[in-house]
Amino acid sequence: MLAFFAYAVAATMTLVALWRLPALIYGDSHRRALWGCYAGFAAALWLKTPAVMNWLNHSPVTDLSVLLKHYVSTGAILAILTFVAASYGKTGQKDIPRHVAISRWIERIAWKAALAQITLLTVLFFTVVDRSKPSTDFVPDHAGQWGATTYETVFYIYLGAASAVTCYQWSSAARRAETRLLRTGLTLMSLAMAIGILYVLIRTTFMWVAIVDPISPAFDHELGKYTEAQQILLFFLFAVGASIPTTGAAAQRWKLWRTLWKLYPLWRDLMTAVPGILPAAETPHGAASAFSKPASRLREVIRLAPPLIVRVDRWTQDIADAVEQLRHYAPPLLLDEAMEAAADHEDPDAATEAYWISAVLVAAAANERHQEPAEALPAKPIADTDGEAAWLLRVQTIRTELNLTPHDGRALLDAAKELVP
Repeated sequence: MLAFFAYAVAATMTLVALWRLPALIYGDSHRRALWGCYAGFAAALWLKTPAVMNWLNHSPVTDLSVLLKHYVSTGAILAILTFVAASYGKTGQKDIPRHVAISRWIERIAWKAALAQITLLTVLFFTVVDRSKPSTDFVPDHAGQWGATTYETVFYIYLGAASAVTCYQWSSAARRAETRLLRTGLTLMSLAMAIGILYVLIRTTFMWVAIVDPISPAFDHELGKYTEAQQILLFFLFAVGASIPTTGAAAQRWKLWRTLWKLYPLWRDLMTAVPGILPAAETPHGAASAFSKPASRLREVIRLAPPLIVRVDRWTQDIADAVEQLRHYAPPLLLDEAMEAAADHEDPDAATEAYWISAVLVAAAANERHQEPAEALPAKPIADTDGEAAWLLRVQTIRTELNLTPHDGRALLDAAKELVP
């Protein structure tokens, strides 16, 4: 059961790290540091899973998983300390709160301490740690050995100090938090670090006591399972706590993704039509690449760049520009005919636009261009990108519901032409 949770938490931390991957490109130092926490802990957790640990421990470098785990954990700890310092922002004020000054001072010395620790761990690992046979659980298996105890103590000092600092900082910040979500997240993260302190105390005490008074192997392994469960709980609370304050942002990202996914057919059809009919001199925005050939739906939606909000804004502008250009392919009375066709629909305004677009796409494909543009589509009381996207979603939904085909568009075009005296 414990092994199952090890895999589950490692997978969860990995998914969170992947979810926050765009922070490396667009995020500030605060978001990049938080991503570093997730990535480092995800790597450490995978190194603790039975399959990976067994494979590495039986490699040419015996117990390699232990050394690698401590390397990536040190990186994650550094990211946490950077995250704490970055949370207070940058300021040029001379008189800053003591907790902020302490946090920034700790961040500065943490890098030097981490380098010294990694160097010392590497030397101890290859010189004084008994690695004559692979470990199943490193601490219980090496209980009573001064070399392994010294090695683990070096790491635990760094881990314990970082846990104490972050526990203090986050618990203090939780009391000052302005929102319930932020307060809850900081409280859970503080609790995770408190578990980290307890974990360090138990493991360190156990190893040094075992040197003086050997402990039964059964107790060794039971204690190992207990502290392993502590560590899994620590990572879980940290991941949940750090994610809770961003649930609003996650919901917004999901909304933007859904908008792009649903708008894609409309955007694709217009972007596919316009490059074939638009002279270079008339290209909107003064750039020949304004209407680029669309990629597949999945590829367009999962792009990491530019940000989602920028892509939604760009797509709505692209659609508006394309519709403007396609007015040259609309017969003068097409709008009237589209309004008549949509009169019985429950959303007649959006249905009118859906009928009109289906007809002008057919005309554009047949190169039935008019010298003068037809009457513009009716103006809509839309104030921002969200409103424009919501309107276009209504139009695309109706296109899908009515299953408008080129045949329907041609019939509408012919009806509009017959009305011309």
